[in-house]
Amino acid sequence: AMDSILNSKKTQNETKKSGDKETSKEGTNKKVLVRGKNNKNEVEKESSDKNVLIRGKSNENQSPNNNGVYNTANNESVDENKNERLQVFSKYNFVPGDKIIFHDDLIGEENGEFPSRWDLTEGNAENAAFDNNNVINFDNKSIITPLMETDEYLPEVFTIEFDAYYDDERMASYVYHQLYKLRFWNGDSYVVLPNKLGMYNPIKVYRYGASLSGKIKGQKKDFKGFEESLKEKQPVWRHIAIAFNKRSLKVFVDEFRALNIPNLGFMPKMVSIEAYTNTHIKEPYTRVIKNIRIAEGGKKLYDRVMADGKFVTRGILFDVNKATIKPESMGVLNQVAKMMQQHTDLNFSIEGHTDSDGAEDYNLQLSQKRAAAVKDALSGLGIDGSRMETKGLGESVPVSDNTSPEGKANNRRVEFIKI
Repeated sequence: AMDSILNSKKTQNETKKSGDKETSKEGTNKKVLVRGKNNKNEVEKESSDKNVLIRGKSNENQSPNNNGVYNTANNESVDENKNERLQVFSKYNFVPGDKIIFHDDLIGEENGEFPSRWDLTEGNAENAAFDNNNVINFDNKSIITPLMETDEYLPEVFTIEFDAYYDDERMASYVYHQLYKLRFWNGDSYVVLPNKLGMYNPIKVYRYGASLSGKIKGQKKDFKGFEESLKEKQPVWRHIAIAFNKRSLKVFVDEFRALNIPNLGFMPKMVSIEAYTNTHIKEPYTRVIKNIRIAEGGKKLYDRVMADGKFVTRGILFDVNKATIKPESMGVLNQVAKMMQQHTDLNFSIEGHTDSDGAEDYNLQLSQKRAAAVKDALSGLGIDGSRMETKGLGESVPVSDNTSPEGKANNRRVEFIKI
């Protein structure tokens, strides 16, 4: 059945706080859900291979890096998997928009409270700490949407990114009990097409693919794409990326392009996110997301270089306080390498920039190391190192204010200057 039309004049409901605890200890790797205020010692009693969801404890004392990402435990094991993850994303071709219009890393939020940069459409959601990350935790079937100044904030070319957690399904018969739904709105109602010719169901994003169905001008539409290699039942984070370009829509789950729709049939103006678990599943599921970014798209890389003598990207991301490139950056790196292979006359100065958080000297050194890491990554993709030089400028050349999350996100960037 089609999802009912939702009123876009959404009212933020009073969020509820819970003081109870729910734990499941069926195996040593089972996730542990902890509600209420807990002191540090209580959390540390849990096994190190369990993820703990904490409500009611402030996350504002955690220190983010220049990409707004918090320190995680077991960094050594994370580093061991980094090269493997980069290889997995080696064919990734998603390129995020070049201007950030919404960015939420949940810095300074109070756990147990409703996230301050969102509005609530249905159900309940709250800030929490999980897997050593700041997250938005959903009750089942709850829906949130970014809190913006206007109801028509999505441009004609945009990208949406976030990380979604999929819980343990090893006891389940299938791997699609848990999903996240994205609804596009046209400003005053949920996905009603011009002249009310039809409607789409939400985009359903599973751990191993995505689907979108609807009825347009009397014709049924059914788009879907699934990847068997992602069909694991263990708990896992997935990087979800969506690209819209005037009429076409692409949806990525990690490196896999699940949907490629050439003509969506309408212009999205708003977006909402729902966390969903089939109601007949009795086991408690953890439904959390993090690192949400919406960006306005732009010209192709080569066109930008020809017009401006450079291009700027906010799509090359790094680990906390490190020069280690995140796997989801491979979309941009692959596009840069492809452009330089096709245009052998192009040489670049790669310049790293940060926001103003942290010490100025530290930011300068970090930006230098990150610029060098980008050069190394491109060399690994077949680009001769002699065609690239690097420079770190730290926080010295801001392009936006450093007082808002979006301003800071726009200042954290890598610039490729033609030389």
